[in-house]
Amino acid sequence: MADFAVWAPQRQRVTLHTGGGEHPMHRTDDGWWHAHLPEAGHGSAYGFRLDDELPLPDPRSRWQPDGVHGLSRVYDHGRFDWRTDDWAGRPLAGGVVYELHIGTFTEAGTFDAAIARLDHLVDLGIDFVEVLPVNSFDGPWGWGYDGVAWSAVQQSYGGPDGFKRFVDACHDRGLAVILDVVYNHLGPSGAYLDRFGPYFAGSTVWGPSVNLDGPDSDEVRRLIIDNALGWLRDFRVDGLRLDAVHALRDQRAVPLLEELAIEVEVLAAHLGRPLTLIAESDLNDARLVTAREAGGHGLHAQWDDDLHHCLHTALTGERQGYYADFGSLRALADTLRSVFFHADTASSFRGRHHGRPVDTHRLPGHRFLIYLQNHDQIGNRAVGDRLSATLSPGLLACGAALMLCTPYTPMLFMGEEWGARTPWQFFASFPDPALAEAVRTGRRAEFGAHGWDEAEVPDPMDPATFARSTLDWSESDRPGHRELLAVYRRLIALRRSSAELTDPRLDRFGVDFDEQQRWLVLRRGTLRLVCNLADRPRRIPLDLPVDDVRYAVPELAADSTDSADDTAARGTTTDTASPGIELGPESFALIRVATTGH
Repeated sequence: MADFAVWAPQRQRVTLHTGGGEHPMHRTDDGWWHAHLPEAGHGSAYGFRLDDELPLPDPRSRWQPDGVHGLSRVYDHGRFDWRTDDWAGRPLAGGVVYELHIGTFTEAGTFDAAIARLDHLVDLGIDFVEVLPVNSFDGPWGWGYDGVAWSAVQQSYGGPDGFKRFVDACHDRGLAVILDVVYNHLGPSGAYLDRFGPYFAGSTVWGPSVNLDGPDSDEVRRLIIDNALGWLRDFRVDGLRLDAVHALRDQRAVPLLEELAIEVEVLAAHLGRPLTLIAESDLNDARLVTAREAGGHGLHAQWDDDLHHCLHTALTGERQGYYADFGSLRALADTLRSVFFHADTASSFRGRHHGRPVDTHRLPGHRFLIYLQNHDQIGNRAVGDRLSATLSPGLLACGAALMLCTPYTPMLFMGEEWGARTPWQFFASFPDPALAEAVRTGRRAEFGAHGWDEAEVPDPMDPATFARSTLDWSESDRPGHRELLAVYRRLIALRRSSAELTDPRLDRFGVDFDEQQRWLVLRRGTLRLVCNLADRPRRIPLDLPVDDVRYAVPELAADSTDSADDTAARGTTTDTASPGIELGPESFALIRVATTGH
């Protein structure tokens, strides 16, 4: 038997539509409509007929096996047989995150196929698997950010049972799961929420925006919070990555994000395991991750695009668009020390001052995610090219070291660890020809406005664009790729084994650099990460004599067959008058220095 309920405060009549006929629903004073149907059970199809319109899927649907325009199905969470009931969760601090897209992580593009690759992540040393959105969108493939059925898992990936099997398999291997969720807008096809009530409040460049602070917004906010809690409770995910929270239009005294943080804290206390909320924000405002007791929103972490931009420009030399303010090693060093490059400073791309300084004496580094690449920074390039398309293996290794040896929480994008050459391009599969053409032309015009050649922009509706973006797992064991994979594995293992590398205290973190000589040194307790980004050997001065070389990587030739070893640190000297180390071009060494009392 099943109880059905839907919020439709402005409708005169709502009817429950099932395969067995039409069933009238009764309205309560709060605008909710209810019906009880004893014969309905798991798998029963249903929808809601608003006044005399055609039946629509449930705004809170748990299952859409016939697509976002089809009828919903009753889904009973209690039917799933979980195998890892003893999972205790994992705190974000000290962890390493791995971002992946189910549709392109494997050739099959399903949860079950992804399970077969989880042991690779365990061997790599990953702690958190961050999954791009899996809620239902129109078409068989897409990024997931055009989702419209927030609580229903995309059927082409394996549906709700498939996602549960994936989460269960991750937990069985000691991997926590973070799910990317999108509450700032809905996709352009199948977004029926506004037919039920005042869910929308304008639009963004991506689609309809959500009514968070206008009349009748209480139930709208409740839909979002219930959805978030459902992923954490019913699907047992360990955290949520909240997409583009700067696009949430919310003027309430208690913002949605703070309200969500409070309810997630309550759920974590009940479940007895840590639950994590990570925000993507363009605001450069650490109040998001400041405790509520200190006047913040109480989220646990946020993405840090400034760190990405500094690393990207320092390694590639690119300066176009929003990269214009970045690029120098000074910018990289300052941002590594202070979290944000734009901290109430002028942003030429925005044409104004931007950001707020971070109190690095109080906030720990693990509340900010650092990354060389992610789905946005690759996929929103005209041809979806990765760093491996332009950087040498040596610079790729240096970038990995700079990311993994900071006090921040590192995040990898799938395939990055072996220098994958497959691009990750923007793709969608909207069946409606008019919408497909609008997305196609809009994408090209957007890149053209930013100086890209429109002719180079792949057709996002072409199945070949989706196919090109799928990982080629055979690359990971090829010469050049397997050596870089070994570097990532060793760096993550060193991070895990060294308390100095996981130490999140930003006020104990030092960075030295030489702009002209193109080198940086990260100071982590008695450890020093020494990076030579120049295309020629450098002797790099140190503050203290070298005690021992923990790990070093020489320049990695693309056709190299030798594993990186500790021989890359050349001409190491312990001269106390002028301590330093000699490194080959585009290489790094992680060393321990001799302290005064050593």
